[in-house]
Amino acid sequence: MDLLPSAHVDSFARDRLPAADRWPELRFDLGDLGELRYPERLNCAAHLLDTAIAEFGPERGCLIGESGKPAGADAGAETWTYGDLDRRSDQIARVLTSELGVVPGNRVLLCGPNSPWTVACWFGVLKAGAVVVTVVPLLRSEEIATVAGIAQASVALCAPGCDQEADKAGVPGMRVVTFGGSGPDDLVARCDLVGDRKFEAVQTSQDDVAMIAFTSGTTGRPKGCLHFHRDVLAIADTFAKHVLKAGPDDVFAGSPPLGFTFGLGGLVIFPLRVGAATVLLERGSPEALLGAVEKHGVSVLFTAPTAYRAMLTMLKPDADGGDARPDPRLRTLRRCVSAGEAMPAETWRAWHAATGIKIIDGIGATELLHIFISAADDDIRPGSTGRPVPGWEAAILDADGHPVPDGEPGLLAVRGPVGCRYLADERQSTYVRGGWNYTGDTYIRDQDGYFWYQARSDDMIISSGYNIAGPEVENALLRHPSVLEAGVIGTPDPDRGQLVTAFVVLRPEAPAGQAAVKDLQEFVKARIAPYKYPRSVHIVDALPRTNTGKLQRFKLRDLL
Repeated sequence: MDLLPSAHVDSFARDRLPAADRWPELRFDLGDLGELRYPERLNCAAHLLDTAIAEFGPERGCLIGESGKPAGADAGAETWTYGDLDRRSDQIARVLTSELGVVPGNRVLLCGPNSPWTVACWFGVLKAGAVVVTVVPLLRSEEIATVAGIAQASVALCAPGCDQEADKAGVPGMRVVTFGGSGPDDLVARCDLVGDRKFEAVQTSQDDVAMIAFTSGTTGRPKGCLHFHRDVLAIADTFAKHVLKAGPDDVFAGSPPLGFTFGLGGLVIFPLRVGAATVLLERGSPEALLGAVEKHGVSVLFTAPTAYRAMLTMLKPDADGGDARPDPRLRTLRRCVSAGEAMPAETWRAWHAATGIKIIDGIGATELLHIFISAADDDIRPGSTGRPVPGWEAAILDADGHPVPDGEPGLLAVRGPVGCRYLADERQSTYVRGGWNYTGDTYIRDQDGYFWYQARSDDMIISSGYNIAGPEVENALLRHPSVLEAGVIGTPDPDRGQLVTAFVVLRPEAPAGQAAVKDLQEFVKARIAPYKYPRSVHIVDALPRTNTGKLQRFKLRDLL
């Protein structure tokens, strides 16, 4: 498709877009969503702030920064208004352009915890017309060197601690600047010196690259996903508007880092799109999430299934011993969102029974920025991911791109207003085929149009001619009262081809040993088809997970 004239002086990102014939088909008309038609000149950062301030005023509460300590502790909360965020991001944009030499189109690496200053940096980079490359603060120097090298970042804005790893990365031509430190060259000190004069945001095109999001939880060289200014608004105007249905009175919180698109969307883009407030936890542990809900009256929560399971063990039982009633700490909570891995039906039911809240499960991808299949409220079917979000289309296809009949497993393919565009990466032709984005997941669509996760396409276990989805076995194991976590893969077997192999973390009080293994096997056989039961069970202390809590099945083999 033809691109609009760019405002970028540095054309690096646009020059490295895939060729037009390798793009997925982009759809802006599915469901006749008029809000997906954006002006040609669009700076998403300025648009988000200007729109909210025009409607609600600059004094409206916006960001609440917390250290992540439990409620009742001196967590050092820091509250910013929309006006504060606008002013600080203007200052950052001015420092970037007038002191650090950043021009539109330059890439700026951003590495920091979930905090108001990290958010301000994100907005400031975009207001300056630059391309933001947000990474998680746990990256080490070699990882930073790889990402910054691929993106050819000229500046790295780093919170204290992150700056040391960025310095050690030794990326040629990349200047490291701290924010939130104590030195005179710190970005915060620089901002205090430039004053409060309004910065006129660069009038980027709606299809200028706004951000490069790198894939997480994969093996091999990271893939940079190029996302436009219009994409940032599109994810809010599809999933957030039509499924989440948040409003200006909501207070958001969650555990995913802003360096991942799940966190960036759920904790920054979505709340600011509607003029809401968001609590930013530097350490989003399950305990800290419960504390934030109670302390700040959180109404919308974003986290992974693992955290919901952990929080279930912390909820207070009914003091009267009668029917279960929601924990009083959750009195303000009305929306819970889960993504990153499939939500087990048992976890969903247990959370609903304990809280009365129906978790909104969803599947998204870094390549597509956020969630594209989901369901909410009475539209939810526990165990199903849901149906395509308004504005998106999904299909189950075979390896040749032909539709698979309902009820049979196949490859999940989606298309909508956002599509995969890898930065100068030959793997574009693997992810995008025939105009569709292939997510790498195996799904079944039922006759009512609901999508049921089976496995990652390379996680399907084939044993004695049977196709067995590891997550289905995991879900059965999680129903056992002694099981805290479970991961299932196929391991080589000379007789069966693959053996269904389970790795199980037991609750502290649960007995281990061969008797426990036998009990788990019989438990699974009694709940799903017996041929699916794990013929090999390993009781382990912990399962390998990414920073966002996603199970890394490819690492389970290392536990053998």
